[in-house]
Amino acid sequence: MPTRLAALLTLIPASAAFASGVTVQLSDAAGKPIQDAVVYVEAEPGQAVPKTMKPAEIAQKGLKFIPTVTVIQTGSRISFPNNDRVRHHIYSFSPAHKFDQKLYSGTTAEPQTFEKPGVVVLGCNIHDKMVAYVRVVDTPFFAKTDAKGMAQVDMPAAGGKYIVKAWHYDMVASQPAEQAVAVKAGDAMTPVAFRMPMKPPSLDNEPSPFSNY
Repeated sequence: MPTRLAALLTLIPASAAFASGVTVQLSDAAGKPIQDAVVYVEAEPGQAVPKTMKPAEIAQKGLKFIPTVTVIQTGSRISFPNNDRVRHHIYSFSPAHKFDQKLYSGTTAEPQTFEKPGVVVLGCNIHDKMVAYVRVVDTPFFAKTDAKGMAQVDMPAAGGKYIVKAWHYDMVASQPAEQAVAVKAGDAMTPVAFRMPMKPPSLDNEPSPFSNY
């Protein structure tokens, strides 16, 4: 092996040299890609799972929460900067994390720590149409699907047995879809596909999404 190439290879982390993980394709009952679905991978009992707890941010801009869907590991914090010229009063009644941030602007709201797994639905007490969703999971291995319904979740190079789960706030089922997979050390990405029936588009006179969580 040429000396220069050998030197370059020594700079590549072991985890990158032998990448493992899953690629997930999500579609609805008609085969249409599902965007903004949460995909997460849970280890089977006995496997150590790291606690990364990376912080996240949900901004308020244009009288909307951005992004609409956020996924974090249990114990992580989320900040809620208000980039609008008006004040917001954000809250959640969800059992996984109830909170109430009084009227504020800018970055004066305290970050929230999400200690329990589950779905947290966010709203604004001033602007009823503002809705966002937080999926809190007991794993650091997660991603969101893109416009093509695709997501990639990187896994430890050692591989192992895992459960792949998929969730979307408009899915018909009350629980995430799931599949068992075996990820081998150093293998290429393991493909997984889900087809999930979705609820029909919401109408203004339909019940609030807060009633489901």
